[in-house]
Amino acid sequence: MSLPSYVQFIGPLLQYLGEQRAPVRTRTVYEELANRLSLSEAERTTLLPSGMQPVFQNRIGWAHDALKRTGLSSAPVRGSWLLTDAGRKLLESHGGKLPEIEVERIGSESRDVSIQSLSGSNGTQRGARAVAGGTTTETRSPREQIEDALTQLRASVARDLLEHIAQQLPAEFESLVLDVLYALGYGTSRKALVRTGRSGDGGIDGIVSLDRLGLQKVYVQAKKWQGQVGAPQIQAFMGALQLQGADKGVLITSGTISGPAREAARQARGSVVLIDGTQLAELMIEHGVGVAAESLQIPKIDTDYFEGE
Repeated sequence: MSLPSYVQFIGPLLQYLGEQRAPVRTRTVYEELANRLSLSEAERTTLLPSGMQPVFQNRIGWAHDALKRTGLSSAPVRGSWLLTDAGRKLLESHGGKLPEIEVERIGSESRDVSIQSLSGSNGTQRGARAVAGGTTTETRSPREQIEDALTQLRASVARDLLEHIAQQLPAEFESLVLDVLYALGYGTSRKALVRTGRSGDGGIDGIVSLDRLGLQKVYVQAKKWQGQVGAPQIQAFMGALQLQGADKGVLITSGTISGPAREAARQARGSVVLIDGTQLAELMIEHGVGVAAESLQIPKIDTDYFEGE
């Protein structure tokens, strides 16, 4: 048999995870699915072009990514997977094994969710897909496919970044926030961004010196929250800024920020900037903080060459 596509891995993966009651390590999942699908030694050892990972592991990873995007699975512990209640109910409704048309639906829906989450679309997807006989026919151009694939990759990396951040200690998150601000161009050097977070710090976790003498400073608060930052937290931060005699502040959270909180920041005397978890992940991707980038060479015709002098 040929190596299953990542969509074809969705059904077996969902079925296997449905048999587990506790989070399962990804290494165990890879081995178990390879055995269940009787993958040959060649299929298990074939690597991606980058040589960084076996193809079958990469495809299983994307199958799980599709399950996560559609709310059917989760990664409650770093490097481990567990079905959600929705995933178990879906599996039970089909007698423990998904039909092919349901697998295709999950694969298609997960792609749409990923694209919409970053593009802000209202449900209209770029590029038509014709569905017939339970299969999906791709009608987009190769260039569109590349761009949409990059969008999916960014969305996946952003989610994984937030999962890694959720495992960090508060002090580690404070340092990460300062690394991001330095990558954005703040501070004359990395040493000019000082972590000050400690008990009784008044809500100030870091100070950024904008000039060599430290005459201009930005005060930073790093909130490692899973929930939502509200107006009371912003008002407390503004109070801490006033105690410092400061007029510039940045609050960065791994969670979300409420509308009233943003309104409170707009009413601040000085300049208070708020960055939520989604924005933080995007900034990390854009500026290479905790993220490594691979270069792709996309060929195109050099018209100047053919036109001549």
